[in-house]
Amino acid sequence: MITLALSKGRIFDETLPMLAAAGIEVTEDPEKSRKLILATTQPDVRVVLVRASDVPTYVQYGGADIGVTGLDVLLEHGNQGLYQPLDLKIAACRLSVAVRADYDYASAVKQGSRLRVATKYVGLARDFFASKGVHVDLIKLYGSMELAPLTGLADAIVDLVSTGNTLKANHLVEVERIMDISARLVVNQAALKLKQAPIRRILDAFASAIPQD
Repeated sequence: MITLALSKGRIFDETLPMLAAAGIEVTEDPEKSRKLILATTQPDVRVVLVRASDVPTYVQYGGADIGVTGLDVLLEHGNQGLYQPLDLKIAACRLSVAVRADYDYASAVKQGSRLRVATKYVGLARDFFASKGVHVDLIKLYGSMELAPLTGLADAIVDLVSTGNTLKANHLVEVERIMDISARLVVNQAALKLKQAPIRRILDAFASAIPQD
């Protein structure tokens, strides 16, 4: 049995065509089913639905053989024990710094001000600001990042940006782009040895389905 860990939402939706390329179709709609383990048209392949931030953990410790996860989650988690063969080039977005439209971020940085930054990507944010020599106090949040600058909780946020429409709707502006993000395929290293043929078949199918630039 090959177990594939996915998270609901954009990554799940954009992974489906790649699974189809491998002749694998999920037999239930995760939005309508309450099941967390979904069967597929291949009797030896199943999909487990987990939180996006838990995908690398499931794969690392063998709860799943393969997973699809954003580069942001992978870097924040640390990639010990994971084989990362493919950038799938789906679920593309960027990790950025954003502030209130009336906040002078450039001056604050130039003057050496200590910034309060809200994010769920504490490790990535710490590394980014340290590389710039900017002093920050990091506040860990799990959602609704845009609220932090609007309520005075933080001067800035570090979050994923796709179209920028959510920032705009909340009168925030993107001031620095930290990195481009896309979904990556990750494989448990032990599973790759023990289940080499079926996993290699899935990897090859995913590779052939990667969108070309």
